[in-house]
Amino acid sequence: MKKFLGFITGRMFPVLLIIAIQLAWIIITLTMLADSFQIISVISTVLSFLIALFIINKYDNPSYKIAWLLFVLLFPFLGAMFYIFLANKRPMRGMRKRINAQAAITDPLRVQDMNVFYQLEKRDPHAGGLSRYIRNTTSNAVYSDSDSKYYSSGEACFEDMIAELKNAKKFVFIEFFIISEGVMWQTVLSILKDKIKEGVDVRLIYDDFGSIKHIPRNYYKKLNEIGIKTICFNRFYPLFSVIQNNRDHRKFFIIDGHTAFTGGINLADEYINAIAPFGYWKDGCVRIRGEAVWSMTLTFITMWNGNTENKITNIKDHRPTESKTIFDGGGYIQPYHDSPMDDEPVGENVYLNIIQSALDYVYIFTPYLIIDHDCIESLRNAAKRGVDVRIVLPGIPDKKIVYAVTKSYFQDLLEAGVKLYLYKPGFVHSKCFVSDDRIATVGSINMDFRSLYLHFENGVLLMNTMTVQDVKKDFLETVQISEAVDKDFRNGFWWGLVSSVFRIIAPMM
Repeated sequence: MKKFLGFITGRMFPVLLIIAIQLAWIIITLTMLADSFQIISVISTVLSFLIALFIINKYDNPSYKIAWLLFVLLFPFLGAMFYIFLANKRPMRGMRKRINAQAAITDPLRVQDMNVFYQLEKRDPHAGGLSRYIRNTTSNAVYSDSDSKYYSSGEACFEDMIAELKNAKKFVFIEFFIISEGVMWQTVLSILKDKIKEGVDVRLIYDDFGSIKHIPRNYYKKLNEIGIKTICFNRFYPLFSVIQNNRDHRKFFIIDGHTAFTGGINLADEYINAIAPFGYWKDGCVRIRGEAVWSMTLTFITMWNGNTENKITNIKDHRPTESKTIFDGGGYIQPYHDSPMDDEPVGENVYLNIIQSALDYVYIFTPYLIIDHDCIESLRNAAKRGVDVRIVLPGIPDKKIVYAVTKSYFQDLLEAGVKLYLYKPGFVHSKCFVSDDRIATVGSINMDFRSLYLHFENGVLLMNTMTVQDVKKDFLETVQISEAVDKDFRNGFWWGLVSSVFRIIAPMM
């Protein structure tokens, strides 16, 4: 009852109510028109046919195309209207123009030391190929003069974040999908207020939809008033519009240009287990120090300058000014970012490359497993050629429908030899891959269609660093407290039927 009352008095309830009213009005109006005017029915049939042809011939993910084809053909005109208004994965023209204009300024500043790249390519051709792909598609450089530290929990990461934040001297850049009033955010906010008094430049980007249940609608105004320069990204309005599709799911906590944190955590209490709505919340994060942070800083500045008139103009001044620290991590670090600004699914392609080049093993943490045919086949083929493929998923789901869709993939993967585990203590929110003791990635990118195709995301590629071993160690320890999914797993006829329907429409969810 308490949760229900909180829901109907919260910000989300009126939003859902308005959307429901709009949907009902559209359906009723179209039905009445079709019943009253035969010409409307003919037009709707022709429009649906044309939209279906467009979908078939469009260069797009096959799973996404099939989901929309079924909807358009089963519900003529209504399906066509929904496709026109909701199916475009790319941001609206204004947003694309602004962010692309800023990327044209920041991308030339991502200078690659070619000696570093050639060393990596010679040492590890597979990693070199993936590094080249990232550089060619996102302009992000690979670095050998940086350091990384992996955290197997949000609370461990948060402890170091606070320590670094207290030492901030010049600027603090923060970008998160969710901020929520509570212990974690109030701890950060208290320090930020002190830093502002010291003259530190503090800037924050949060996603409006991600934070919709956690903070008031105009919270960014309150933060601006106390000196935290704040952007509420892509403000959410209860309207059917393609612009609502694209959310800022990135996670950045950057201090003075020399230290940055990223991974799965947001600024909310469940991520540090101050509250436990789904059992123990397990997350994976990484701290980067050194020149590689410059790449992450530029990604933040691009997003910031593309969404405000209060632009950062002295971009080059945000490199660390202290003498360059020499890190002897023995490996290579390459931050990268993904966005719906183009038709290049960078996050998915990084994941696929790791799976397809694995020789011994590939271990995966992911909270959701809603994937397309290419990803399924890559996982199955890797297992069939003898690669030890293991995936740890939540034991306690946060979204039951999404969990049902995830389970619909189990049988196909298990039959090919992929090993699946359910994390018994609670919810896994980590988004980590590790393979062959040589390569790992940690970041914000879920294995679902929204993360892979619709959201602004980021990650860090770790190659031949000690951190790779830390990710592997964490995975193997987690498997020990997880339950293996039986290889003869079956959903049951009725539940299998329902989950199969959800699986078809998963790309639209």
